[in-house]
Amino acid sequence: MDADDLPRPKGDAASKLAAEDLGPYSQDELQDRIRLLEDEIARVEKHRLKAAAHRDAADALFGRKE
Repeated sequence: MDADDLPRPKGDAASKLAAEDLGPYSQDELQDRIRLLEDEIARVEKHRLKAAAHRDAADALFGRKE
């Protein structure tokens, strides 16, 4: 089993964010947080697409491992 196939530890950044109490935040702070998270989603998606293209190129060159 590849390391990439293993589940992420429960203490990763996304899990910590999801568990955070949002009660103390103001409306403006919540809106800022949403913008930051949307920017992070776009960054992660860009990286995912780049990694997928890299993988596709390697598969085309070397054949896909089953």
